[in-house]
Amino acid sequence: MNDRPVRRGNDSLGVVLPALACVGLAFFAAPVIGLLTRVPWRDAWAGLTSEFSLSALALSLLVSTSSVVLALLFGFPIAWVLTRAHIPARRLVRAIVLLPMVLPPVVGGVALLAVFGRNGLLGPLLETLGVRLVFTTPAAVLASTFVAAPFMVVALESGLLSLDRHYEEAAASLGAGRWTVIRCVVLPQLAPALGAGIVLTWARALGEFGATIAFAGAVPGRTQTLPLAIYEALQTDPSQAVLLSVLLLAVSLAVLVGMRGRLRP
Repeated sequence: MNDRPVRRGNDSLGVVLPALACVGLAFFAAPVIGLLTRVPWRDAWAGLTSEFSLSALALSLLVSTSSVVLALLFGFPIAWVLTRAHIPARRLVRAIVLLPMVLPPVVGGVALLAVFGRNGLLGPLLETLGVRLVFTTPAAVLASTFVAAPFMVVALESGLLSLDRHYEEAAASLGAGRWTVIRCVVLPQLAPALGAGIVLTWARALGEFGATIAFAGAVPGRTQTLPLAIYEALQTDPSQAVLLSVLLLAVSLAVLVGMRGRLRP
């Protein structure tokens, strides 16, 4: 019997990785702690319930919720086509749909102007119809949808790819039509992915800044969402900017808690 001690490998990795993890955690936690230390707690209630704050919050909730509705309206068909239909240049189509995820948001806003602005591709047609989008609430919704909808597509695409197609085939063999299969078989199984897509899309739309300010501007009561209100307050009232930032931070934290581990692979 060999009584020699087993030689272990280099244990430095067991020290280096935790140390780097602690540094990374500090990097993410320090700005949050710093923000919380700057909160004017005595004036917090008055600042959060001011007309300026409530107007921006109400508009942000309206815009983000509307963006989720639009993302669902277009996101599910796109995800379905990408996963179930045989289309040419599938990779190119997918890249175009997901491009806003990697595109700088302000570039997205400029691109929307190039299409829907007065001098854009559809500008003359919209003028003829008496429709003006720029500097309006619908423009803020379109800007948020443009940058947030890809999250819905990714979540639904992942969910559709993970489904067992045998259930759909069995329902179809029993005489169920395409819409019945989707409603009674696909959607119930897709519920977790759908929930994740809704939450991620809503959160991304709530925090949208670049595309909105480029395409919709920062008109109080019409397009000035919370991120834009924070930017304006930062120039004139830093304490108000801190309060609104903490409000968005709390909403984002609630979103992460609400995910309940769904972001884990």
